[in-house]
Amino acid sequence: QVQLVESGGGLVQAGGSLRLSCAASERTFSSYNMGWIRQAPGKEREFVAAISRYGGRTDYADSVKGRFTISRDNAKNMVYLQMNSLKPEDTADYYCAANRRTIAAMRVMDYWGKGTQVTVSS
Repeated sequence: QVQLVESGGGLVQAGGSLRLSCAASERTFSSYNMGWIRQAPGKEREFVAAISRYGGRTDYADSVKGRFTISRDNAKNMVYLQMNSLKPEDTADYYCAANRRTIAAMRVMDYWGKGTQVTVSS
């Protein structure tokens, strides 16, 4: 089972940017679709972004489309989430996630890390 460790969270003002990173300890990293999910205080966990095994396909939640960019580096077993134009409603714990599903089910995550906190002040 893939192990995922996130980093890069923090406090940022509205309109600012953050880049989250995720390190995966799995030799078959390229066999996983990767993604990010988040959970805001008092809310359910929600999908943020996903990227296919070799990066050819990406998918985003409507709430982050045009502001967030997901990418991966299979040579380094890393996945990233560049977050621009951050809003207070982006405040949440962000979790790196993975699955071995088909492209059609790329959003459905089966494994995730312990999370990193992102706080956006107004």
